Amino acid sequence: MSPAEDLQFMTLALGLGRRGLGRTSPNPAVGAVVVRDGVIVGRGWTQPGGRPHAEPEALRRAGDAARGATLYVTLEPCSHHGRSPPCVDAILAAGIARVVSTIEDPNPLVAGQGHARLRAAGVVVDVGLCAGEARWAHAGHIRRVLDGRPHVAVKIAVSADGKAGLAGRKPAPITGEAVRARVHLMRAMHDVVLTGIGTVLADDPQLTCRLPGMASRSPVRAVLDGKLRLPLHSRIAQSAAEAPVWVLGAENAAPDAEQALRSLGCEVLRVPSRDARLDLHEVLKTLGGRGVTRVMVEAGPILTTAFLRAGLADELVVCRSGTVRLGAQAIDALVDLELDRILQPTQGVRAAGLPANFTLLRSEALGPDTMTVYGRD
Repeated sequence: MSPAEDLQFMTLALGLGRRGLGRTSPNPAVGAVVVRDGVIVGRGWTQPGGRPHAEPEALRRAGDAARGATLYVTLEPCSHHGRSPPCVDAILAAGIARVVSTIEDPNPLVAGQGHARLRAAGVVVDVGLCAGEARWAHAGHIRRVLDGRPHVAVKIAVSADGKAGLAGRKPAPITGEAVRARVHLMRAMHDVVLTGIGTVLADDPQLTCRLPGMASRSPVRAVLDGKLRLPLHSRIAQSAAEAPVWVLGAENAAPDAEQALRSLGCEVLRVPSRDARLDLHEVLKTLGGRGVTRVMVEAGPILTTAFLRAGLADELVVCRSGTVRLGAQAIDALVDLELDRILQPTQGVRAAGLPANFTLLRSEALGPDTMTVYGRD
């Protein structure tokens, strides 16, 4: 294969892997493509629940055509026995001659052993193609393996004059339909969408994916609610049977409040608190312990700022209106921080005293609005 062909097929594998985002935890969402004589003979991606893996799916579809072919895969094939046999065994049994892999899997149960076993069996193994894209695609898996917590994407909606809502915490439409549709797609690509009790009390959101035909892709809705004040009549609580709801409360929150929430189908998780506030590190540790790899934060200025100050925002998604202005009395997007300032390279974050810098990754016009994504350095 030429370098251009390798890139073409790996790009396809990365696209296939994205189909599983939000559905495969605790496993990574991997994509795989089997190519023989320049022709795609099999393709696969990690299935819902994390099994089967992408490689056996692609090999199954390729059948006998896999013998002597090249396998493109977006993460090192596993080499250990888990709930299913090692993918390396399936690759060797299929007679694959060459494997093109993006990166090593940081999981200590793999950590280069998959590549090593393939090479020892005479398979040609090339590692590193599209490594940057793969690290971003598998950011949740990598973060959970290395730090014991999920990758956190914080979404911020701001008006053209940098405001997030009307005075008195009154909600206001900021962005148009194109951005809203993209946000719904983002929800479908995360395991959990997380908000605070303040946002629920002010806005009564649903936080589901309401794109046509994608209701089943709604993530778990998690509410940080130290005192378990989530109203039983709220749209989140009332829809717990349609999409899971986790309410994260303090260890000393009232048992009767927990029982009332459980009666509606909500699950209550107890988390250590500090100064009457839930410890965000413990919140993410709790989610990571449940296999969650990707969290999307859709919250108000207080909780959004808290994630930034704690150094727990791995990704910032800024949805900015090109037309709506809310006025000087409206609520700022952040508390005691200037959003535009902290997004300036290096000096903004340092001046604000935040523990991480953010780098511009991509920006897209969506109607009159823009969606800009920043990654933590």
